[in-house]
Amino acid sequence: MDIMRRIVESERFQTAIIAVIVLNAIVLGLETWPAAMTQAGGVLVVLDRIAIAIFVVEIAMKLAVYRLSFFRSAWNVFDLAIVSITFVPAGEGVSVLRALRILRALRLISVVPSMRRVVQALLRAIPGMGSVVTLLALVFYVAAVMATKLFGAAFPDWFGSMGASFYSLFQIMTLESWSMGIVRPVMEVYPFAWIFFVVFILLTTFAVLNLFIAIIVDSMSQEHAAEEAATRGALGSEHQQIMAELTALRAEVAALARGPGAGPRGD
Repeated sequence: MDIMRRIVESERFQTAIIAVIVLNAIVLGLETWPAAMTQAGGVLVVLDRIAIAIFVVEIAMKLAVYRLSFFRSAWNVFDLAIVSITFVPAGEGVSVLRALRILRALRLISVVPSMRRVVQALLRAIPGMGSVVTLLALVFYVAAVMATKLFGAAFPDWFGSMGASFYSLFQIMTLESWSMGIVRPVMEVYPFAWIFFVVFILLTTFAVLNLFIAIIVDSMSQEHAAEEAATRGALGSEHQQIMAELTALRAEVAALARGPGAGPRGD
């Protein structure tokens, strides 16, 4: 079991799994290309099955090594869920699950440490995003009510209802064809409509959304600081262990030096 643990936790094993994940993602992408399926469809299917077999063996090895502690790691459970999707029967009503096979590419998140840190930082930032999301929703609601009342009569397709106003304002917030597509036509009927839309863009795109970036950057900084602290703690404990071993070794050497063949001390 110790040999299997060393294999599972070795860097070469992790590198090999990363290579298989990348290759499998490429194969699944090629399966959507009719020309590739015509030329090498059988080979692609075989490669996909080989990758599945490797993933199953990997999960089985981890279960054998870690046993119940395997499920204490969220990343292990994530890997198990992603691999298990492959074995869901693709019958009527669940054939869409076959498209979920590409989710196996997401296993790169669990096996690449830098990606894990990014995801952990995003999860850490979720609580702080709650107030920002509430603020953004409030601004959207107020703007949607105003836009519906101001522009709904002349532009029912864009602002005729609260739902239409929400969608149009979301498009404006993303700056997708907001000027020529929506605002300028509205300004032809309401010349001063630009004031409303410019203020909305300043509040949402350039203010509130930047708060999301600030929270995520701060969360990533905290994650990096926590990782550095853990590394320093591990190095400190290792240093203390080495010093204790050196002290014990020095005491043994001193005891040997005071043995019968060393003669009495103080002569």
